[in-house]
Amino acid sequence: MTELTFMKNIGKELERKLKIIGIHSAEELKSVGSKEAFFQLKMRFPEVCLVHLYTLEGAITDTDFNKLSEETKKELKGFSDEWK
Repeated sequence: MTELTFMKNIGKELERKLKIIGIHSAEELKSVGSKEAFFQLKMRFPEVCLVHLYTLEGAITDTDFNKLSEETKKELKGFSDEWK
């Protein structure tokens, strides 16, 4: 199993939060997907924001979160807005 912090965009604090919600490896994050992981994080940590969703998507796609396509950002923002 690959450590979460070996993925792009994932630091120690986000790794800690992911482990609290039951995601312990890169493979588990990829299996769950960015939206479901974000949803679970949002339920446990209400301060989680859109940037966290971008970060998760970037980690899964091996992309710096600030280099996601505008189309991807728009889709993710729409998803995030549902949970405000």
